[in-house]
Amino acid sequence: MIMAEADPARPVSAAKLAGGELTLRVLSALVLAPLAVGVAYVGGWLFVGFWGLAAIGVLWEWTSLVAKPDRKAVFMTGGASVVLAVALTGAVGNVEDGVHETRLLGAMTVLAMGMLGVPALAPKQHRAWVAAGIPYAGLIAIAPILLRSDADKGFIATIFLFAVVWASDIVAYFIGRTIGGPKLAPQISPKKTWSGAVGGVTAAIAVAMVFAQPLTLTSGLALGSIAVMLSVAAQAGDLFESALKRRFGAKDSGHLIPGHGGLMDRLDGFVTAAAVATLIGLARGGLEAPARGLMVW
Repeated sequence: MIMAEADPARPVSAAKLAGGELTLRVLSALVLAPLAVGVAYVGGWLFVGFWGLAAIGVLWEWTSLVAKPDRKAVFMTGGASVVLAVALTGAVGNVEDGVHETRLLGAMTVLAMGMLGVPALAPKQHRAWVAAGIPYAGLIAIAPILLRSDADKGFIATIFLFAVVWASDIVAYFIGRTIGGPKLAPQISPKKTWSGAVGGVTAAIAVAMVFAQPLTLTSGLALGSIAVMLSVAAQAGDLFESALKRRFGAKDSGHLIPGHGGLMDRLDGFVTAAAVATLIGLARGGLEAPARGLMVW
């Protein structure tokens, strides 16, 4: 009798938990999204500081996952290299053109030194993972800072990046839950589906079409193709973080953001999409106009 009464209650409890998690996700997004947009609008050193703090938070979560016994020593050493690299990158948008490359090269050199130095502080079996955390955390800040440093199109490019990643993530989540179907990568993330992935890419294309209208110099086809690449990159970043957590036996990277877990759980797709967007922008517009290189075709 007890077992018969307990079984029907389990789906109800699961549904309540899922509903509660979704509510927390929505409330967190309502706070974080306007904050990110507002900081992007102000730009300057406020933007640099905002993403620098995000990078440090991500580095702490990464080292807590992969170097638990030695995480404080690894974090302090790696954190110093990330902070200096972010500061040098932040200065790129506030100096004469002739020293753009020098500052960015300095930032890359500092990150490389951090990658070489911190593994010595970690257990031998985890040294490669510890080293990988330095560029991962650094990219969280360096990519959006470079994109936003473009005085002409920096803000609109940053908002485009946000919108593509957010739309891709949200639509993939709801389409995957509603339609379901074949799993995208069942060994890494059992809940993700191909229907959700396709839905996320479709949402990204829709975002690109919205942005292409007011940007009269922009080809909708080109911007749509960029959106597809960014959506795929974001979903790949999400899967990478899922694989990392599975490798080290963690459900979430942290507990900082209600409904989302840690900063890595929230920024896993953003870091890869931001890296791809910035590389495209730099390839076409250089350090003087990376956002224009991304947005104008």
